[in-house]
Amino acid sequence: MSSRREFLRNLGLVTAGVTLAPSLDVFAGKKDWFEISLAEWSLHKKIFKGDLKNIDFPEYTAKNFGIYGVEYVNQFFKDKAKDMTYLKDLNNRAKDNGVKNVLIMIDGEGNLGDRDENKRKQAVENHYKWIDAANFLGCHAIRVNAAGEGTKEEVKDQVVKSLSTLADYGKKGKISVVVENHGGISSHGDWLADVLKTVGKKNCGSLPDFGNFYEYDRYHGVAELMPYAKGVSAKSHAFDANGNDTGIDYAKMMDIVKKAGYKGYVGIEFEGDKISEDEGIKLTKALLEKFK
Repeated sequence: MSSRREFLRNLGLVTAGVTLAPSLDVFAGKKDWFEISLAEWSLHKKIFKGDLKNIDFPEYTAKNFGIYGVEYVNQFFKDKAKDMTYLKDLNNRAKDNGVKNVLIMIDGEGNLGDRDENKRKQAVENHYKWIDAANFLGCHAIRVNAAGEGTKEEVKDQVVKSLSTLADYGKKGKISVVVENHGGISSHGDWLADVLKTVGKKNCGSLPDFGNFYEYDRYHGVAELMPYAKGVSAKSHAFDANGNDTGIDYAKMMDIVKKAGYKGYVGIEFEGDKISEDEGIKLTKALLEKFK
């Protein structure tokens, strides 16, 4: 009762124009430094099996996991990039469920680091429609891959040209082009960080994935990519009895992310095979919530 009287007393003083800094906490509350989103790939088995359609992904995410940010994968609606009727329906379904469309992950549109100049340019053009789709859906970015053949320097030169062109195209729609460490040379944090530094555009950055470093030290790699991060991908596979990932030290990873001053979405990307996708997503969400 006394706390209620104190609240009402402070409210009266604030209304009267008296500034009481401590009482403002009543209105502000604690704001989390990151939000949780769900990468659609976490449900790829269910989707490939036909038990879930891309159009239903936002609603499924909100109702089953209480997650209100989604990261689409283009291969699950490959022929719909220019289908405005479909995209409008997808947008409405997201909005109806209070879901924010965060980004679209792009695969299968050609290598942005292709040594063949004509193929490289075609790959760039193939990504334009997805930038347009992302813009229509209210996403902030598309995720691309820095793949190609040749020496580190050769692939870098080609990728830098491609990313620069895509970033310029995305600028008008306020769409960022973000690169994930996704195998090959792109999974070397120093190389990818150097590529992004060379591009030097505000709307071209990284999407550090906790798990895609392979022979490269994952913690060092994430630290190298965080200065350019416009998203973070929280990979998970298996969990111990305490709900911790058995292959990735999440406390260490999230400390790296936080110390980099990152504020934005951390996307769950569960890829385990010992438990169901739904269970894996829920466990990853619970693990991430420990660090808010």
